[in-house]
Amino acid sequence: MSNEFPAQPVAAVSAASAAKEYKIWQVIGASAAGTMIEWYDFYIFGSLAAIISGQFFPKDNPTAGFLLTLATFATGFAVRPFGALFFGRIGDLVGRKYAFLVTLLLMGGATTLIGVLPTYSQIGILAPILLVVIRLLQGLALGGEYGGAAVYVAEHSPDERRGFYTSFIQITATLGLFVSLGIVLSVRMSLGEEAFKQWGWRIPFLLSALLVGMSLYIRLKLKESPIFTKLKQEGKTSSAPLKDSFGNRHNWKIILLALFGATAGQGVVWYTGQFYALYFLQNTLKVPFVQANVIVAVALALGMPLFVFFGSLSDRVGRKKVMVAGNLLAAVCYYPIYMAMKAFSEPINPVALCALVLVQVVFVTMVYGPIAAYLVEAFPAKIRYTSLSLPYHVGNGIFGGLLPFIASAVTVATGNIYAGLLYPISIATITVIVGGLYLKETRHVRIWDELEASRHPNGPV
Repeated sequence: MSNEFPAQPVAAVSAASAAKEYKIWQVIGASAAGTMIEWYDFYIFGSLAAIISGQFFPKDNPTAGFLLTLATFATGFAVRPFGALFFGRIGDLVGRKYAFLVTLLLMGGATTLIGVLPTYSQIGILAPILLVVIRLLQGLALGGEYGGAAVYVAEHSPDERRGFYTSFIQITATLGLFVSLGIVLSVRMSLGEEAFKQWGWRIPFLLSALLVGMSLYIRLKLKESPIFTKLKQEGKTSSAPLKDSFGNRHNWKIILLALFGATAGQGVVWYTGQFYALYFLQNTLKVPFVQANVIVAVALALGMPLFVFFGSLSDRVGRKKVMVAGNLLAAVCYYPIYMAMKAFSEPINPVALCALVLVQVVFVTMVYGPIAAYLVEAFPAKIRYTSLSLPYHVGNGIFGGLLPFIASAVTVATGNIYAGLLYPISIATITVIVGGLYLKETRHVRIWDELEASRHPNGPV
């Protein structure tokens, strides 16, 4: 008697494969749309930092006002790890889908509030206080969003293409920044500079309500991830995700290696190549607002397909190699790149400046494209949402998110326009060393295997 499974008709196999492929693209589309909108909400503040500084802080010292705006911007990053713990716990207890529905509503509501918030000239010191509170709410929401989207897509993806499929979630952060820049430019050019500074800057924030409503409608149609569903059916979800994630030495080792060997460097490379590049153009090189935003927006648009390229490449050569290489190139190249940016700003050469920002975006895609797949593969399913969210948001929210403020403050304090680069170069170098020596390659991890192993503790049957 043959032990082989009966052959299925070719048509049936093809139909099943097509249905599975369609489902994963539905999952990616719904997850990416919501995550992009949350990044848009979070980064619209940074895109308008130069204008917000004059609306919510005293105008008698523009430099101090700009630094205070960057500090307010940074508060949203500082609380992201707390959002990661809070919503990560919900995601591991209740479900991935439920957690990122709540974060979407919280982010959208907070962003819309900025659009109606009275300014410093209207309510005085209460204006920046309320602005900081709203930024804290945004940071909490984003702390829970990314982990949910990354885990949700990864747990629908085949093992051999996880880097490719999750890289579409990685695009959303840059896409959110790109959309924020595009909307800011469109509104400003439509209204004119004076009207935009007076009241038009509120429009990009108010648009969030419409975008969130559309995304919420799409996400409500999603089902829970198949791995979490299986865990729940078999009673294998964690009853105490925080304790299970941070109460044992082995998991802490993985978290710290993920932080210093991957996400810290990834965070500073991301924010240097996109936000700091924009601020350097605007505030240091005095490139006009619209021109600086167009330069960065074009570079982002050209570089975005590379997230998918490097995510897919990590499926073939490994996550570690691609991420370490990106950090190394960034650490070595930042000084000459920014010196060249200075040279091409006198007079302004927009093509050359765009090319120099694009090179930085390439580094971003190398370190960021494979990171979701790596983080998902590094942690077990029952505590995956909680565990991966912490190193990601400490690396991006603390090390990366504080970069614009730290680098700008160092530049102002020293008078050396390149001094701020010491910070991202140092962190990227640390990540190269720790990641290169100690980070484990994860591309061969099969995330369904742990469920099979727990079902059959004596081995495969």
